[in-house]
Amino acid sequence: MKRAWLCVLGVPGLAALLSTVALPGQAASPKKEPAAQPAATSVTPGTRPLGTVGSWTAYASGDKPGRICYLVGRPQKSDSAGVARKAPVAMVTHRPSESISNVVSFVEGYPLKSGSDAALEIDDKKFDLFTNDDSAWARTAELDRAIVSALLKARTATIKGTPNNGKPTSDTYSLAGFAKALALIDEACGISRPETVTAQPAPAPPPVAAPAKAAAPAKAATQSKKASAHRMSPKKVWKNIAKKKRQKSQQAQQ
Repeated sequence: MKRAWLCVLGVPGLAALLSTVALPGQAASPKKEPAAQPAATSVTPGTRPLGTVGSWTAYASGDKPGRICYLVGRPQKSDSAGVARKAPVAMVTHRPSESISNVVSFVEGYPLKSGSDAALEIDDKKFDLFTNDDSAWARTAELDRAIVSALLKARTATIKGTPNNGKPTSDTYSLAGFAKALALIDEACGISRPETVTAQPAPAPPPVAAPAKAAAPAKAATQSKKASAHRMSPKKVWKNIAKKKRQKSQQAQQ
């Protein structure tokens, strides 16, 4: 099932969108660099760059409420397998006026084999994208969100496509800077994202009461009572001494 967003924008619409962007330099080829493409002579009024972070550049086109926000990334490494192609790019697009956001697409720069899937690998996560003309897309909005969420947490993403003629190509994108560039288009188009919400601090644990002092063993208490019983007052001591003296005096008189 082809995405409704693709039907709305269409391949010509995507080409027009890309024509508003100064695309990254041509990807490395195992043989020779393709000829430089001429600069676009017309740019959609109102399109402006929001900033570049790493290999990702954020853009906004038009004014609210019909604003379109998108970011464009170029691959860090490409294996074109000898296939003639234009510069490949990765994109994430928001169209809030149509309640559309986080649309992921990979423009491969050559006609992809009809009916083929493109294999996307984000660190250890794998996704299958459907292809149309020279681009690969997620099949559902839920899959778009899952891919963007994975891109935010990963270090690299690799897309593999199959041309009509020739061996599959492979492009690897560094995700350094992706999160910050995505935040720029989120802000420009008013898109909220759970991954960027500041986590509330966890409540402090209740103070732990100091353990009560253990009572003295019962045996020790009993011994203490016995010791007290054996102690005599000074008066009683002197009575005992006087008694013994009288007994000795009586014995001496006898």
